[in-house]
Amino acid sequence: MPQTITEKILAAHCGRESVKPGDFIEAKVDLCLGNDITAPIAIKEFEALGAARVFDKGRIALIPDHFTPNKDIKSAEQAKALRDFAKKHDLELYFEVGQMGVEHALLPEQGLVVSGDLVIGADSHTCTYGALGAFSTGVGSTDLAAAMATGEVWLRVPETMKFVFKGARKRWVGGKDFILYTIGKIGVDGALYRAMEFTGAAIDSLPMDDRLSMCNMAIEAGGKNGIIAPDRITAEYEAGRAKRAPRVLASDPDARYHSVHEYDAGSIEPQVSMPHLPSNAKAVGEVAGTKLDQVVIGSCTNGRLSDLEVSAAIMKGRKVAKGLRVIVIPATQKIYLEAMRRGWLEIFVEAGAAVSTPTCGPCLGGHMGILAAGERCLATTNRNFVGRMGHVKSEVWLAGPAVAAASALTGVITHPDEVM
Repeated sequence: MPQTITEKILAAHCGRESVKPGDFIEAKVDLCLGNDITAPIAIKEFEALGAARVFDKGRIALIPDHFTPNKDIKSAEQAKALRDFAKKHDLELYFEVGQMGVEHALLPEQGLVVSGDLVIGADSHTCTYGALGAFSTGVGSTDLAAAMATGEVWLRVPETMKFVFKGARKRWVGGKDFILYTIGKIGVDGALYRAMEFTGAAIDSLPMDDRLSMCNMAIEAGGKNGIIAPDRITAEYEAGRAKRAPRVLASDPDARYHSVHEYDAGSIEPQVSMPHLPSNAKAVGEVAGTKLDQVVIGSCTNGRLSDLEVSAAIMKGRKVAKGLRVIVIPATQKIYLEAMRRGWLEIFVEAGAAVSTPTCGPCLGGHMGILAAGERCLATTNRNFVGRMGHVKSEVWLAGPAVAAASALTGVITHPDEVM
């Protein structure tokens, strides 16, 4: 029976030769994770189950990243719940402040997710790991509790939508632009409970950081998961870091899809999503000149090394626009350290930007950049819902790092070509 890569991974994890869309399955998980917002609820449910121990102390990752370093007493109590549970069950994958990073950047970096894995996380952007050719999806905290106890999760096999990006991408265009463009075409519910499989020549040449950015935002189209079949770029990324042997799978040539969408990558411009939905995507030129109060470069979507590299290249020797706040947040300690070694953090600070320790921070309106009423922020984050970054009368506009860095220099939304 012909199958998509998503179907093959799910079949392998529930002990079947094949599955089809609509099947309900109980699947074994390779890794499950929670953060300082979702894991405390899961821990309470785990204890309510009466479970004496976790299914595998090496397969549960707890990462305090949303409100850390703790911003107040409540967030400190949330983080303490993770710390205490990790100590009680001797968890191997608890990452304290100073070692941790934004979870969806940290786990791939650490080699804790590999091709062919089935990963669940009590965070909607767990779909990020599909960039490695894994099935990964967000679940509720109660599902996480059950998985921590049993090592299994129940799922309905999703239909798959195929997105083919033909040709070569333009300068300044990356994975963030591809996914914003896609969501703009199909809408925030266009892939509701479906797998989003990305392929084509433009994807084949896309670096891993950009692939992670694309799959990260599959949930913003309602997707159950985003996925890119493993290839040479995947193998190079996993070499030397993978903690388990990757399992390389691919969709069969005659696999059945819900629908196939083809885009000319060469016609896609750098994108900006206007408030208050990621689907409000426009070419940067259509919104150029929009005045800003803040720019944020970071998050699980665009806080990786290549994101900081392009931002530093644009901002080098220049100054942040007068009256504008610019916040740069490397996604992990390793990224922070490497950016420091390469002199990029110095570039940001000399330009007049604030550089933060790894944290989700302002992305979810947590801390480190909350917006007041009437303020407008251009961010490399993944959501721009009403009140997402602060006051309900503030605005979040989404873009990739190149547009964000260029805009940081002018104080208005700007195409990178205008400053380079």
